[in-house]
Amino acid sequence: MLNPERKSPRRALIVAVQLDTVSDVEFQSSLAELGDLAKTLGMEVVGQFTQKRSSFDSTAYVGVGKRDEIRQFLEGQQGAPFSQDNPLETNEQVEFILVDHEISPSQALNLENEVDCEVMDRTVVILEIFHRNASSHASRVQVEIARLTYMAPRLREAAKRAGSDGRQRSGTGGRGTGQSRSQMDSQKVRDRIGELQKEIDAMEAGRDIQRSLRQNQSGLTQVALVGYTNAGKSTVMRALTGSDVLVANQLFATLDTKVRTLYPEGVPRVLVSDTVGFIKNLPHGLVASFKSTLDEALSASLLLHVIDASDPGFEMQLEVTDKVLAEIGADSLPSIRVFNKIDYLDGAAAQAERTLELQGKYPGCVVLSARNKDDISQLHQTIMHFFQQQLVESEIFLPWSEQGLRGEIFSSCDVLEERADEKGALFRFRAAPEVIARLKELRENQQ
Repeated sequence: MLNPERKSPRRALIVAVQLDTVSDVEFQSSLAELGDLAKTLGMEVVGQFTQKRSSFDSTAYVGVGKRDEIRQFLEGQQGAPFSQDNPLETNEQVEFILVDHEISPSQALNLENEVDCEVMDRTVVILEIFHRNASSHASRVQVEIARLTYMAPRLREAAKRAGSDGRQRSGTGGRGTGQSRSQMDSQKVRDRIGELQKEIDAMEAGRDIQRSLRQNQSGLTQVALVGYTNAGKSTVMRALTGSDVLVANQLFATLDTKVRTLYPEGVPRVLVSDTVGFIKNLPHGLVASFKSTLDEALSASLLLHVIDASDPGFEMQLEVTDKVLAEIGADSLPSIRVFNKIDYLDGAAAQAERTLELQGKYPGCVVLSARNKDDISQLHQTIMHFFQQQLVESEIFLPWSEQGLRGEIFSSCDVLEERADEKGALFRFRAAPEVIARLKELRENQQ
């Protein structure tokens, strides 16, 4: 894999096939996204080769003619067509071919052998970013599972290409267990995945307990931020909670779940959790590996679906997020679409026009800039209004000898009135039904 310590950028070419079913806008958006992924890895994209086809070439992804063009260009011959927007000097060395799809092991090896340059498909690029950004033990384990799952079939393909060396049996003179080297490698990978999965299961059990404790706390509710990577979820979370969470203008800056309290606090008390960003063609192994992170969305009472309003391809990104939420069973939860980065559009007129367009197409959405305090205040009010609609009015009388619940009432309820007489105090308040039931149970136990 890549060396993250290297300071000078590695040069790369993007190679992509546009299928007949893909529009020009969607195709260009995907190319730009792969370029951003490469930049996140510290690469410099110096050109691109694209081809329109009805299907991928089964041998090496792109057709024979396009492979010849790429090889000639890499050999430094003149006249090889590539991205005219970013010309490349022939003495600059390209180290990687970035393919804008996940391709098979044989396609990757064939393309690599023909053009004599290391090939990284879209999945490898994403896996490498996840590997670099994983900071907690949980996320590192999840990333390793995804990498090993991706690697297993490629080990078999490499062993097959190695010929007799790859088929050599273990044991002296080829005798022994009767397993080939590739079989032994595959078994090691499966064993390692099994070990890591046990770790994940143990960590998930711990997280389930933590979530259960949070949910059982009196008057506590939860909001989960979801959305496409780099839509600004961490910036929104920081603004809503006043917390010092990482904000970086790069893809997948956040991999680990963070939970903070909505600030300023109100009734009910609201927790806000961030989740890993989604992306087009997110490797299935990563969706599975990060399911524990995404489960924060399942335990939430409300989802804030953050979308980059300034991105021309935001509708595709919105669909990707909706699809992943459906995969984990979170599509039935209440949600609010939050269109962020409206300030990225040039001029007040363009911002106003886009706001009206979005509000007309997505009724109930919130259009804002996470950098604008007034916009965040409005979003805060929207969140509190959602939860306060579910509060019901009730009252409890506490004799002077049983005032232990007074602090609990004020911390978990919206107290409307407190009336006192010689016998005690009557509290009229609004709270969630489960909070009222809990308070009345505690009141009965005190009697």
